[in-house]
Amino acid sequence: MDGAETLTDSSRDGASLAEQRRALPDQPGVYIFRDAGGRVIYVGKAKSLRKRVASHFSKAQVPSSPGHAEMVAGVARVECVVVASEAEALLAEQSFIKQYRPRFNIRLRDDKSYPFIAISLDEDYPRVYFTRERHRPGRAYFGPYSNAKRVRGTLDVLAKVFMFRSCTGAEPGRRSGNPCLDYYIKRCGAPCVGYVSKQQYRASIDGVIDFLSGRYKAIERDLAVRMRAAAAAEEFEQATLERNRLRAVHSLLERRRVANESVGTFDAVAVAVQGREANAQVFQLRDGVLSDRQSFYLANETERDLAEVGEEFMLQYYDGQSSIPALLVVQGELADRPALAGALASRREGPVELRAAERGEKRRLLELAERNARLALETEQLRSERRRQSRVDALEGLQLALGLDVPPIRIECFDISNLGGTHPVAAMVVFEGGAPKKADYRRFTIRSLAGTADDYAAMSEVLERRLAQWQRQLDISPHDPDYDASFASLPNVVVIDGGKGQLRAGLAALRSFRERGVAVVALAKRIEELHVPGRRAALVLDHHTPELQLLQRVRDEAHRFAITHHRTRRDRAMRRSLLDELPGVGPARKRALMAHFGSPEAIVSASREELQAVPGVPAKVGRELYKHLHRAG
Repeated sequence: MDGAETLTDSSRDGASLAEQRRALPDQPGVYIFRDAGGRVIYVGKAKSLRKRVASHFSKAQVPSSPGHAEMVAGVARVECVVVASEAEALLAEQSFIKQYRPRFNIRLRDDKSYPFIAISLDEDYPRVYFTRERHRPGRAYFGPYSNAKRVRGTLDVLAKVFMFRSCTGAEPGRRSGNPCLDYYIKRCGAPCVGYVSKQQYRASIDGVIDFLSGRYKAIERDLAVRMRAAAAAEEFEQATLERNRLRAVHSLLERRRVANESVGTFDAVAVAVQGREANAQVFQLRDGVLSDRQSFYLANETERDLAEVGEEFMLQYYDGQSSIPALLVVQGELADRPALAGALASRREGPVELRAAERGEKRRLLELAERNARLALETEQLRSERRRQSRVDALEGLQLALGLDVPPIRIECFDISNLGGTHPVAAMVVFEGGAPKKADYRRFTIRSLAGTADDYAAMSEVLERRLAQWQRQLDISPHDPDYDASFASLPNVVVIDGGKGQLRAGLAALRSFRERGVAVVALAKRIEELHVPGRRAALVLDHHTPELQLLQRVRDEAHRFAITHHRTRRDRAMRRSLLDELPGVGPARKRALMAHFGSPEAIVSASREELQAVPGVPAKVGRELYKHLHRAG
């Protein structure tokens, strides 16, 4: 953000919201809305900060959507950054959105899990690999992609053509010093044993970069030259290998060819918007070849129009792109946006044209992208409706099975996890409306047990603490920092993972809950029996009923959450007791032991010779460790 001024917060002196708005400058920049808790709820850009922010609060302007009205009602503080131009404001806006992830901004749904192809250019022999992160310096990232299966398929083809290494680690090879199977099946040139020089290997990586950047003609030309050179030198085996690679590239490109080569290189970007949902399609054309087709779902809480959704999507999608094409074919609403073109041009470090195609191949491909975007939205809405109906059926079935007065909107499930009585913990998971509400999950460390595996006592303690927390929240204001919305909520059903014994412990502990109409049941794993108070025989629901499947999902989620907590505590305790108290082991040697063995359990089970051979740990210290560990048992 060259030329950007310092972040301005006019509320620090206690100014009211109206005074903060009046203090905003009449200049281009980015404004930030924060709620009463200081959380960023929206980031926007403007040619004039004062006028744009005022438009959100104008009495003459009816909020464009319920989401917009909710956002405006939640604003408690306004901050701003002044920049030199509108294009710079766009880039600054995206930087803040990426940093704060505001609820009311348009954003890629599940944007932390999209796959990328990464190339470790910071290594002497770079790796090409699948990843879902994009933060390491010295790496080239291609993506995001919307289909992990296609990414893995692309990597498979690239491995056959360019023969890069598949081994992990900064250095190629393995300890044996011999080539791995990939060398013998022509999937790697074996740089680990010197069969390929650093320059030759880097040339293959450059070919991968060319392929992922869409420079297909250059790749075909290079393979053809190498094939003819090998044939002229009478290296017929190498010539055959180059010919097969060229055929593989030809075959791949011909399957994807959707237009003549004369159509050139461009991206067709189309967006469909419906209510709070949106979908964006990106068709990547390289020399007439459809190199990839991406589909992304977007969260549009404030129900903004197609142009605004498309603009924010393109800025997010082309954030850090290695190859932004010079031409982007877009819908008419997006074509006349010079600030967007300028922002993308600064990222590309070259001119970018936004064009609304009116005829020919470009128009045909843009219409195809538009149809795909609308179809994706319709399909997603149908899928969401089916999921919603399935949850409604499950809740109604559970209400009927348990004889409840109302559908069990909030279900809480408790599970105990321990290993031979050590590090006993418990977990509480919450489902609301038949779906997980992870913000309300809670963990417990069992306090009353010491080395005994008494699940009944553990369950009783946890449920008593849950009830005590609920009673405590009654005396706390919702605005108090100690207020816990999860513990303050009264569940409709409490599910206990276990049988009759666990249920008895739960009934005694949750008497106050039951007096307020909360149903308490236990789900036993063996044949999925449901133990209900007042029934001598267990209730066995049909395995195909949605109500039992919902209970199973709740129980399994509680089990997963409890085990994760138990493993974390156990590993932390083992590291503390076994590593921090070992003679002659400080932080550096502790890291060396963990890096060599991978886990505390492996250190315990290691032989004397293995402990003596750890790099960074003297042999004498290794012998002392072995004696200490085995003396302690």
